[in-house]
Amino acid sequence: MKVAWIGVGNMGGPMCRNLAKRSNHQVAVCDLDAAAVQRCVAAGAVAGGSIGAAMQGADLVLTSLPMPRDVEAVALGEGGVLANAKPGQTFIDLSTNAPAMVKKLGAAMAAKGIAMLDAPVSGGTVGAEAATIAIMVGGERAAFEAAEPVLKSFSANVIHMGALGTGTVAKLVNNMMAFANSAAAAEGLMLGVTAGLDPAKLVQVVASSSGNSAAFKSFSERALSGDFTAAFALNLAYKDLHLALELGDELGVPLPQGSATHNLQRMARAMGLGPSDSSSILKVYEQVLGRTVKP
Repeated sequence: MKVAWIGVGNMGGPMCRNLAKRSNHQVAVCDLDAAAVQRCVAAGAVAGGSIGAAMQGADLVLTSLPMPRDVEAVALGEGGVLANAKPGQTFIDLSTNAPAMVKKLGAAMAAKGIAMLDAPVSGGTVGAEAATIAIMVGGERAAFEAAEPVLKSFSANVIHMGALGTGTVAKLVNNMMAFANSAAAAEGLMLGVTAGLDPAKLVQVVASSSGNSAAFKSFSERALSGDFTAAFALNLAYKDLHLALELGDELGVPLPQGSATHNLQRMARAMGLGPSDSSSILKVYEQVLGRTVKP
């Protein structure tokens, strides 16, 4: 297949490079960052000077972009995906999007004979580099089955969730739960440290007990090292959780844990921590209590 890839930043870049290196599919890349494009070219892709040029002759058009408004601009804007799409092509959005936006894009694509899959990913930049991410996909099964070999070339787990939009809902649920777990880890670690526990021993206890989770493992490593360099920025986590809470409002589902976590994220962002890792929510407690988890 020929694949057009639009957006090769922190997540899109390593996924695109894995596709180029690990498969025999032809990959054309478009991004505003010329250096990011060149890193993909070095992995075996070719540079597309514009969205239209990258899409020329493509079977699949993939986007990986930060915000729903970015996806909308690239998909529906002047010179974007819809303007250059041909009937028979499939548009796959790998971004964490809003369910309402996914439906809007899907309707616009369908009117031109373009199939759409929403296919957000989970696993962070580490998983993107290692091709171990999970991809949760919504859309027609025929389109999914045609695209599945491409998706599997840069993912360890590709799950078809159902109709268009269900992949996005699954991603928002997963992220909300992960962020709430991290908030609980911040509270627990600060409680233990304030009571005089050795933080490394406390982490050892939780890691081998019922409080453990994948979120705790990642969070505790950050807490003990004091290194909050962004792997997944707080600003993006805040955006994802905001989308989950909006979905809760739309469906009438109470989300008290998500809401409390969102407010903690909001406080951390007010401290200027938005570009730091999402685990930097711990610094809210550290500042208030005047101590750190890091020994």
